[in-house]
Amino acid sequence: MDRRSFLKTSALGGSAAAASTLAAPAVAQGNITWRMVTTWPRNFPGLGTGAQRVADRITAASDGSLTVEVFAAGEMVPALQSLDAVIDGSAEMSHGAAYYWQNKSVGLSFFTGVPFGMTSRELAAWVRYLGGQEIWDEVYDQFGVQGFLSGDTGTQAGGWFNEELTGLDDIQGLRFRTPGLGGQVWQKMGASVTNLAGGEIFQALQSGALDAAEFVGPYNDRALGFHQLRKHYYTSSFNEPGLATEVVVDKAKYQALPANLQAIVRDVCQAEYDQVPSEFYANDPIALNDLIENQGVIVHKDWPEDIWQAGAEKAKELLGEILEGGDALTQKVARSYVENLNMLRTRTERTDLTYAIAREKYFDISDLG
Repeated sequence: MDRRSFLKTSALGGSAAAASTLAAPAVAQGNITWRMVTTWPRNFPGLGTGAQRVADRITAASDGSLTVEVFAAGEMVPALQSLDAVIDGSAEMSHGAAYYWQNKSVGLSFFTGVPFGMTSRELAAWVRYLGGQEIWDEVYDQFGVQGFLSGDTGTQAGGWFNEELTGLDDIQGLRFRTPGLGGQVWQKMGASVTNLAGGEIFQALQSGALDAAEFVGPYNDRALGFHQLRKHYYTSSFNEPGLATEVVVDKAKYQALPANLQAIVRDVCQAEYDQVPSEFYANDPIALNDLIENQGVIVHKDWPEDIWQAGAEKAKELLGEILEGGDALTQKVARSYVENLNMLRTRTERTDLTYAIAREKYFDISDLG
């Protein structure tokens, strides 16, 4: 899908959604309709479509007892105001990423992605089994909302640049779009960092307001057309090693639902968290091959060594600052995260990583395809 086709589809989808909302028949007596606002363009691969799939699954599983209507970025509120729409009651649900709201609480960033932090499997283990959800609930209780993991992009790509990076000197003053704690790490490394919603990045690159940008990975990045403006692409990153998206609901309205509808919302979000990575794993290699073979993109697997090293040093420095200087609840989040990362990484590094290295080194079956 090229950028023009995607944007044309998005525009048509948005118009259709608005028309259907205006023309919708009255909801049957006793049924409930919730509005979901998202940070993604309509029909955006993996993320926008994932939000729509959450809405459709909740509606279908409840047999219409809880119908969810989706409003993409800009259709009801701007992309980065979707959480506020739930807090102020103009929407019942939002679909986005928790680190977009770190201005409300730095602790929220730990439930999206931490530089050099948890992979997606590690994050799910922490949230589901090791107390992460309960601490997340404490953070969101301050705002009267409830968060659920609802998607997983896996390890994200490093981003798009004008030239190959030869070392840390090349990023000094670089105007770079990258959010969350990862953005703070790049800032510490010398970049000039800003955060923009996905649908705003292309224009900022085109105008020269940005020098470089990262978003997700080949599947999403190709749809947004970044390859038309930048040709050097770094395919691995320390920024977001296991990015999670979230569904946030108005907690009082959620708790007022019958138990079966509460379970449907919760379980649909969990199912979607497990489905989204399959979509990305299936489509990222296809998109990357197209970028290389047909779009003239130059792919770099690794950062220069001094960028890896500086990123790790600054990530550790940032975690230390949060543990020492954050508010009590943020410190509680960070402490739980660090303690569990130190434990969970032993499984990943002693088992999964060892296997992946061995497969790459010894098991070449490219001649069998």
